[in-house]
This record gives sequence, C-alpha cells and structure tokens, in this order.
Amino acid sequence: MSTMTASGLRPIRRSDQEWEIPRQGDMRVPAVLFATAELIEAMEDKVFEQAANVATLPGIIGASFAMPDAHWGYGFPIGGVAAFDPDEGGIISMGGVGFDISCGVRTLLTGVSADDIMARQKELADALLRHIPAGLGSTGAITLDPAEMDAMLAGGARWAVARGWGEAADLERTEERGCMADARSEFVSAKAKERQKREMGTLGSGNHYLEVQRVAEVLDPAAAEVYGLHLGDAVVTIHCGSRGLGHQIGTEALREMVATADRYGIRVPDRELACAPVHSEAGRHYLGAMRAAINCALANRQIITHLTREVFATVLPAARLDQLYDVSHNTCKVEEHEVDGRPRNLYVHRKGATRAFGPGHPDVPEALRSAGQPVLIGGTMGTASYVLRGTTEGMGKAFGSACHGAGRALSRRAAGKRWYGRQIIDQLAAEGIMVRSHSSRGIAEEAPGAYKDVTAVVDAADAAGLARKVVRLRPMICIKG
Repeated sequence: MSTMTASGLRPIRRSDQEWEIPRQGDMRVPAVLFATAELIEAMEDKVFEQAANVATLPGIIGASFAMPDAHWGYGFPIGGVAAFDPDEGGIISMGGVGFDISCGVRTLLTGVSADDIMARQKELADALLRHIPAGLGSTGAITLDPAEMDAMLAGGARWAVARGWGEAADLERTEERGCMADARSEFVSAKAKERQKREMGTLGSGNHYLEVQRVAEVLDPAAAEVYGLHLGDAVVTIHCGSRGLGHQIGTEALREMVATADRYGIRVPDRELACAPVHSEAGRHYLGAMRAAINCALANRQIITHLTREVFATVLPAARLDQLYDVSHNTCKVEEHEVDGRPRNLYVHRKGATRAFGPGHPDVPEALRSAGQPVLIGGTMGTASYVLRGTTEGMGKAFGSACHGAGRALSRRAAGKRWYGRQIIDQLAAEGIMVRSHSSRGIAEEAPGAYKDVTAVVDAADAAGLARKVVRLRPMICIKG
C-alpha cells in the first residue's frame, strides 16, 4: 500500500505546458500533467494524488497522464489517461472509464447561418425542449423489448440507423463507424437493461446538453474547410452518454473488481481503483459489458440526432444537419501505439478525455483524414465550445488523447448553493443565449461559473501539442437536462 500523501506530490515543471510527478513510493511510472502554471495552481491536490495512484497499477505503460481540464473523480481523475499492456500484467479498471460510459459529443453541420437561427430562436428552443426528452430519469417514446435491447447493445448507432433513426452517412462520421466490436449483451445485467429500456433518445441530466451554436471564430482555416466549418455558420452539438445502463454496469463492475483484485493479489492505494487483469474472467466480463454500453451511448446520440432533425425540418426546413463527427469520452479501447520503437496493442483508458488521432490515421474518416480527427470540446451554457483537430505530435505524447471539456471548478452542491436557476437563465438571455430546462436546480448546478475557463484549457491543450484549435463556438440555444 502506498504511503504517499498529496502534499508530497506537487508536480515538477518540465516545460511551459508539461509537469511531472516523478516515480516514488509504489509508482511504476511517473505521472504527467499537461497544463499551464495557472491551471496547475487551481487543481485540487486530490488530482495529483489520483494521478500518482493510477501510476501504481500493474502493466501501466509510459506514464499516468492528466489533461488540462483534470479534476477530482472516481478512481482516476477526470481528465485521466492511462494505457496498459496485458502481456505485462496489464489491468482494466472501472475507475478508469467511469460510470457514464461513452459520454460523448456529436456535432452536426446545419447548412444555415447563425442569423437564420436567431430569427427563429424562441420557436426552435421551445420545439427542441418539447421533442427531446431531458432531465433526471427522463424517458422517451421508445421502449425496447429484450430482443431489441440485445440488438441495440450489439449494434450501436448501426442498429439505430437500420431502424430509421438516421442515415448511413452518419456512421462514417462516428467513432468506431457507429458500432463497438466485441460487445457482449449477455454480460449486461437484467437490472441494467431494465433501467435503459425506456431511456433511448434521452439527454439525461447533469452536464449533458443539446446546444445550437454559432461559429464565432475560425482559428485554422485549412482544417475548418476540411470540416465544413465557416465563420457565422450554425452547428448543433449533442452531449450525452449511456444513461442508467452505463451507471449500473459501473456499479456492478466495481463490486466484482474489488473481489478480483484481492484474488490476484493486486494491491491498490484506493478502493475506487479496483481492477482486474485484462485476461481474467472479471476483466473479460467488464470489457464485454462496457463495450455494450458504448454502443448504447452511440445509439442514444444517433436517436437524438434524428429527433433534432425532425424539429429542424418543421421550424427551419432549409437546414441539413449533416454530421461532422461523434467522439466518446469515458472508454477503454484496444489500440495500437508505438512504444520504445515497436507497435504494441494497449488497453487505453480515457476518463473524461477524448481520442485525438492525428492526420493520416486509418481510424479517422477518409473525408477528414488530411486534417486529423475532430476533437469536440464542450464548454458551458454561457461560454465557448471548441472544435480542435488531432495531431501527429499528440499521438506520441498521451496515446492520441486530449481534454474533453472545461472541467469543473465547483461541485454541483456548491454551485447549487451559490446560484439560482432563474438568475442564470436571465443572465444568459441578456447575452442572447436562450436556455431551456425542466430543472431550475440543474441549471444552477451547471452555471458557467462552476467550470474552469474553457479557453484556458483549450489553449493549454493546443500549446502542448495534444490537439490544435480549429474553431471557437458560441451558444445560441441550450437545452439542459
């Protein structure tokens, strides 16, 4: 058991954007954090402790990484990345994926201008709130019987498109082409399936949202052209995940991994880092269920895309809503990365982090490959969001990973005590941003001030070479859970 304390884990500066906690105690590798001095100073000591704890896990390769938006999480810090080699005793950890499995972002190109949206802003905002279920425990019009549940868990967005909720072209612009291979619905419990059977096509609550945004600034004209983004364009961004199913899978996996770690003699400094060897029964069981949850999230965002298109077809029929890209956070994936001059198949955990593959990578859709993978960074209701692109340099820094958002600065409880929902709605309305939600408390908990400065986070990721800025987006309409 590690005896390290957070006070002894202050990172040492390696460059303007890179910091290191050297190996000490039970750490097998160093912990590396990508951030400015200001972001490091604002991070809780718990982030450093968690990043160092991850570095103690068996089979970890290179380093335990933390992105510029890193903050305290369950097991891994949110914004944590780590890769494990099964041939060196590598493990899989539920805490390295999280409860909201495959929480991710999908961005749609509308083909209309921000001025077109503002001319119908209230009508569009009201219609989106009516048509897209959102909020804690929200349910939709779709009810899955057992056979359809299994088909959805196996097929992901491909299942949704086959049933009329989308277009084949969407799949080409979705990570894993819309379906995570080797998903095992039989490893998903009856309770998890029961929780999900009426939650398809729903946003859920917390930090999930649907936003209509304007392209406020073009920062990389060449990449923006490849992505189809132009100054003044309107886009739609959907942020949600696997809902109750993913949470249930995580809850059950944690219990199983605690017992498995004990059986294999794996000592962890924090129970929340409970893990299982990749090739163990518990490891295979979790991988199969986790991949099914990824498919659930992909199918969920695909159905919400269809519902959004239905709204636009009624309110603003000139809009097209072609898909730019869909990328997941909170996953573990088997990927080939070069380590010490040779390719190795690694189990890459990204917890509150996004894949960010560089130009020419075969997993990037052909139409986007010359620029690299779109990296979709969500902000808050009242601030900017960004589209970045993956880099070749980033492939060698943190296994092709980047930050996924602004990162919380205050807990939801603290934010709920500081702000009122109506106060935030009125403040944003004065800035031309229309917020719609079924929960006033939910809006308070997600107040812009509860998050770090997303521009500072993105600037740090860009300067570190993890991903490069392409465009800055500004919200016009925000539908919150």
